Amino acid sequence: MNSVVQFPNRIPTVEFEERRFQVYTAKHLDKIDVIQQLPEDTLFEMKVVSSVLPFRVNEYVINELINWDNIPNDPIYQLVFPQRDMLRPEHYDRMAETIREGADKQTINAVAKEIREELNPHPAGQMQMNMPELDGEVLDGVQHKYRETVLFFPSQGQTCHSYCTFCFRWAQFVGDKDLKMASTDAEKLHGYLQQHTEISDLLLTGGDPMVMKTKHLVQYLEPLLEPEFDHIRTIRIGTKALTFWPYRFVTDKDADELIELFARLVEKGKHVAIMAHYNHWQEITTEIAEEAIRRIRFTGAEIRAQGPIIKHVNDDADAWARMWQKQVELGIIPYYMFVERDTGAKNHFELPLARAYDIYRDAIKQVSGLARTARGPSMSAGPGKVEIQGITEIKGEKVFVLRFLQGRNPDWVQRPFFAKYSDTATWLHELEPALGEEKFFFEDEYEQMRRGNG
Repeated sequence: MNSVVQFPNRIPTVEFEERRFQVYTAKHLDKIDVIQQLPEDTLFEMKVVSSVLPFRVNEYVINELINWDNIPNDPIYQLVFPQRDMLRPEHYDRMAETIREGADKQTINAVAKEIREELNPHPAGQMQMNMPELDGEVLDGVQHKYRETVLFFPSQGQTCHSYCTFCFRWAQFVGDKDLKMASTDAEKLHGYLQQHTEISDLLLTGGDPMVMKTKHLVQYLEPLLEPEFDHIRTIRIGTKALTFWPYRFVTDKDADELIELFARLVEKGKHVAIMAHYNHWQEITTEIAEEAIRRIRFTGAEIRAQGPIIKHVNDDADAWARMWQKQVELGIIPYYMFVERDTGAKNHFELPLARAYDIYRDAIKQVSGLARTARGPSMSAGPGKVEIQGITEIKGEKVFVLRFLQGRNPDWVQRPFFAKYSDTATWLHELEPALGEEKFFFEDEYEQMRRGNG
């Protein structure tokens, strides 16, 4: 099948052959031919780790994005294939022993569940503090942390074309209903949005909403074109599909309908923002990836790029600079450099905040102003998004200069504050107030918020 959508007065769409989507999970490790050349110990380690943390990869990623001559250092290999150190030694040893003993599936799952509960599956208070209500009923699959923005987790989009090893939403993918956020109730979502006119932005997230059929997206998004939703000015869609399966936007059977949906939303006055997750420039080196970007942009939707800085994948300033430059060349807006969240395999991927800032600064110095739209390094912590603005010295004390880019209280936003410098701290809770202060300015109010939702 060749997919063609006509855009009047624009460059004709390039044609690509339809590609069959073939996926591999933990059950299929022995079916991935290219990894059978790896040492047996490595394959066993993959089996152990994928028994606890989710694993999923597709044929396109394996054959088009990974340089198999650079294993294990290839960044995309590190991005999708399990690595032993993703589990703490005590967790790894426990699961490895369980498997070596020939335990049945039920026993392995029970051990995995116990380990997962120690991995902070839902960080930043998202299951305690972000849960909105409609007519006294908690809305499953909806998160409302910041005043202007609501997150919606459509149940049809709670998987991905491939899984990132560092993913902070790994708990969505392990088959545990107690850990999963999801909803199929479009009516309740729309009812909540109608009642809260302070909301301007709806973010569809997951998982990845782009694994959904377009007909399901239509169900959630088209009603927002009615006058009672005029206050919803921006529709954001968080996705990794531009990396993991760009065919979704080009040759999939309902790709044209998807592109037409974006165009229709834009034509009716909605700002459509595709929040694309990128971690390395290797993700945008194929012709199909560039074509997917081009088709989206021709609808009038914009693409913003975001992703965390993670050890073993992109802890390199040159890699970030090259990626941002390529994104700008393709019309993508660099948006965020995040810090790896305090959940899941953070012990393997996290970097000290000081190191993350140095990499950000060294990268941003290499690019033009159009790429300096990337903000960071930023921590999506309980109180809000906290950016490291710099490292300096005040009255003889070395400090981090911090600010809220977004906060549970909007009044916190853009207020600078200072933390004692640390060359080991990797997250907000590891930082201490500087300049003689006993607490950060927001701590008491945040604690009241937390208790009020406890």
